[in-house]
Amino acid sequence: MDRSAQLTAHRAEYGVVYDPPRTPRSLHVRAAQVLEGNWTGTSTVPSRSLYPHQWSWDSAFIAIGLRHLSPLRAQTELETLLAAQWADGRVPHIVFNPSVPLDAYFPSPDFWRSSTAGRAAGAPRTAQTSGIVQPPVHALAAWLVHRADPGLSRARGFLAGVLPRLAAWHRYLLHRRDLGGGGLTSVVHPWEQGMDNSPCWDAPLSRVTPAPARSFRRADLAHGAPEDRPTDLDYGRYVRLATDYRDGRYADGEGDFAVEDPSFNALLIASEHALAEIAHELGATGTARHARAERLTAALVERLWDPAAGMFFCRDVRGGGLIPERSVSGLTPLLLPGLPRDIVAALVRTVRGPHFGLGDTTRLVPSYDLLGEAFDPHRYWRGPAWFNTSWLLERGLRLHGERQLADDLRESVLERADGTDFAEYVDPYTGEACGTTGFSWTAALALDLLQEHPGHGVSRAGAGTFDTGDFARTGKGGDRG
Repeated sequence: MDRSAQLTAHRAEYGVVYDPPRTPRSLHVRAAQVLEGNWTGTSTVPSRSLYPHQWSWDSAFIAIGLRHLSPLRAQTELETLLAAQWADGRVPHIVFNPSVPLDAYFPSPDFWRSSTAGRAAGAPRTAQTSGIVQPPVHALAAWLVHRADPGLSRARGFLAGVLPRLAAWHRYLLHRRDLGGGGLTSVVHPWEQGMDNSPCWDAPLSRVTPAPARSFRRADLAHGAPEDRPTDLDYGRYVRLATDYRDGRYADGEGDFAVEDPSFNALLIASEHALAEIAHELGATGTARHARAERLTAALVERLWDPAAGMFFCRDVRGGGLIPERSVSGLTPLLLPGLPRDIVAALVRTVRGPHFGLGDTTRLVPSYDLLGEAFDPHRYWRGPAWFNTSWLLERGLRLHGERQLADDLRESVLERADGTDFAEYVDPYTGEACGTTGFSWTAALALDLLQEHPGHGVSRAGAGTFDTGDFARTGKGGDRG
């Protein structure tokens, strides 16, 4: 049976089984309960069972939703994360809770050895962290959190406190991680990009000798179905990369894995625009940051755009050339206002076309090509739909005037968040829950989409500004090249 016939059979067998949504009020209350249950007092864990520490980009998405419940908690969420920043500017992808047993999650603090192996890079002495990073959503989150209650933010000095840390974070990415020499940031481990098990990594990972299976114990399999999780072979390669990076004292530019990813860079560009607005709020000019964001957008198009495919691809810095795998990462640049109109139109065609099927065969955006040989509707980032990527694309579609498609995607996100008890991710065809439930960013982003007038972001008063909130929600047009 060919791939198309397999997909037809899958749809015929399972159908689309979306449960009727409950009332918005009920969804709001239950989302708030998830975030309350996962709150530790200073930050929010993604999941009490599967992810019992603080994760970097999770906290950014969580803060975006928390601002509607408690702007103070949202500010605290980001401040707690940034307090664990390394002296070289990196924001670690995990900040470990010392009260959680070491065997509750792997890799644990004793694997990363941040206080010793990370000493030369300036790892904090008062917190145990990992040594890798995650996508830079943080400045965007900080700006949206400020706008939720500007009076509280100003009284606490929130933006003044986080701006130097966010600026250092961006400097690290733009200078230390430009491993390809073309102006874009590279990730040095699949975990850094956030879409950990994507088929985009298969080719560059094939050069990595996996760590022996006996050298590590996978805590994730105690909480998730093996068929939903990365294989032991893939996990062994993740462990090898992380071990080599740690043993190299977290120095950048030496490893076998270096990839320029469109989603990671698009989020950096969006956060550059947000940093410009933060600087302006604090009495400085943001012109230079807006200009940098526009230059990065041009570099993104030059290095990662594939016109024949109608989407962005990852670039393998070590192996050379684009990686011809279609993933949701290659659609995420829709978030940016500076894309040329022809690229926006091509991305919209691609997200609606047979490879992603939005509005036709799928209701949420699958993480990987429906027609790809590696597609699996349940396995981690190899096909399932995730709520954070659909939230980002909802913003991007609305930003570029695709109001009906954005409205439909918004309703689907809320419907599936409601019907799956805030699942970590879902089968893109049936909406069946995968991974864990009570997942924090699912609840947080559902809260954001529930707002009658969500956003309250940056105004687009003139050329170079980027509306990360109201503009993206209302679909008012701006210059797009």
